[in-house]
Amino acid sequence: MIIVSGRLYVRPGRRDAFLAASLAAVKQVRRTAGCLDFVVAADPIEPDRVNVYEAWETEVALEDFRGAGPSSELSALILRAAVERHHIQSSGPA
Repeated sequence: MIIVSGRLYVRPGRRDAFLAASLAAVKQVRRTAGCLDFVVAADPIEPDRVNVYEAWETEVALEDFRGAGPSSELSALILRAAVERHHIQSSGPA
């Protein structure tokens, strides 16, 4: 399993627009083969921060989805990002 998680900082006052523009993509990605979960959500503390979380069955599924990356509309709103990929060897109930 591959987990992608991190945070994006968007232009001040543009977080709601970023989330709205992300909604259709989130719905589409969740139907993508190999996608276990995909979330783009407002941070409850920092007003211009967006948290991202993805879970994928395989590296191939993730790479097939990645393609060209986010749309230019979304990219224009992002000031900086700290997102990492994690390779999970095993997991179980918490």
